[in-house]
Amino acid sequence: MGVFTKEAEVSTPLPPAKAFKAFAVDIENLMPKVAPQTVKSVEVLEGNGGPGTIRKITFAEGHGLSHAKHKVDVLDKDNLVYAYTVMESDFFNKKIEKISYDIKFVAAADGGSTVKVAATFYTAGDTEVTPDLMAQIKEASEKRALVMKAIESYVLANPDA
Repeated sequence: MGVFTKEAEVSTPLPPAKAFKAFAVDIENLMPKVAPQTVKSVEVLEGNGGPGTIRKITFAEGHGLSHAKHKVDVLDKDNLVYAYTVMESDFFNKKIEKISYDIKFVAAADGGSTVKVAATFYTAGDTEVTPDLMAQIKEASEKRALVMKAIESYVLANPDA
C-alpha cells in the first residue's frame, strides 16, 4: 500500500462557523438539495452525525459514479475541524483502499474563511501512483469542488439556512 497526501486551501466568503455548519454539519441535507444533478441522496446508515457516523452518498445517474460511503472521524464544533474517511466508492476501482480528509476552517481577514484540506490517499495493494491515477483524482476533486461551490452559493443566498 502506498500513501500520499494532497493539500489545498480554498477561500469562501462564508464566516468560519457558517462554513463549518454548511460543509460539515449540514452536508447530508445540502448536497442533494443544491446539486441534484450530482447527488441523488445522502443516507445516514449509522450514527447521529457525529464521530462514527456512516453516510452513503448515492450519485445522480450520468455522474460517472454510483455511490460512496463516508465515516465521520472528527466533528469538532469548538475548533471547527472536520475529518472523514471515504471507505467505499466505485471511484476506487481496486486502486484506492480509502481516502481520509482533514478539514480546518480558519477565519480570513475579509470576514470569510480559509478552508484547509489535507486529503490522504491510501492505494490498494501494490498500486502505483501513475499520471492516469492522478488525473482521475484531479477530475474527482474538481467535481467535488463544484458541489461545494453550489453549497456556498445556496448558503449565501439563504443566510438562515
